[in-house]
Amino acid sequence: MRDRPFDILLWCIALGVLGLFLWLLGDLAALGLGQLSWDFIATAPENAGRTGGIAPILVSTLLILGVAIGVAAPVGLGAAIWLAEFTRAGSLVGQRTRLALDLLAGMPSIVFGLFGNAFFSVFLGLGFSILSGGLTLAAMILPIFIRSVETGIAGVNDDWRRGAAALGMTRAAALAHILLPAAAPAIGAGLMLGIGRAAAETAALIFTSGYVDRMPESLADSGRALAIHIYDLSMNVTGGDANAAASALVLVALVAFVNLLAITLSRRWLTRKFAT
Repeated sequence: MRDRPFDILLWCIALGVLGLFLWLLGDLAALGLGQLSWDFIATAPENAGRTGGIAPILVSTLLILGVAIGVAAPVGLGAAIWLAEFTRAGSLVGQRTRLALDLLAGMPSIVFGLFGNAFFSVFLGLGFSILSGGLTLAAMILPIFIRSVETGIAGVNDDWRRGAAALGMTRAAALAHILLPAAAPAIGAGLMLGIGRAAAETAALIFTSGYVDRMPESLADSGRALAIHIYDLSMNVTGGDANAAASALVLVALVAFVNLLAITLSRRWLTRKFAT
């Protein structure tokens, strides 16, 4: 009986969050569902986005996310392994690194955008391009991803490490076959958090990937992401609200699909590793 009020409170909070999400989704669906069709997905925008579709914008978004995940995943995984397994407990370097990551995780996205513009676009000469946008988003994903994976690896029971050492396994083999599979849920969670933040990013991409809504021919081309397209239609284009809502529904579906893909891959990796 003492736990009943607490259980009721938790259920109310969970249902409140779910209700808020369904309300927002329903509002978007009411405004933009009529615009969704294969032509909307497969054609280019026309008349400043009031008509036409989002094909080049969707391609640009996928390319930007691909660059961001392709860079952030291996770099973040390596950094997390170093923090969890190769730094001593209480190490000053480790503490400073974790503090820096925590500060970067809470940094406003506009700061990352200014950094990406100054470093990737100007200093490295990449200009307004998909590559600049993807690298900037990778910098945004890294702090969250590193800390999530580090926590997952550090949370693996030390008995597993001692057992691997007793069997004569190298640290690399223990990481590959025991620790990383055990931390697969944390890796998936880190990817989901990072992807969720990156896919809906606007401020950072305005300064790096640009506004151009044509079909990109390479990573060096400028490209407009879905989040920027939604912002532009809502704030700057009269009569663009319906297409903005339809684009938002596509963005929600894209984020949900990528998150489900990350969960599925991490679970399959976990199952396959422990089954063998």
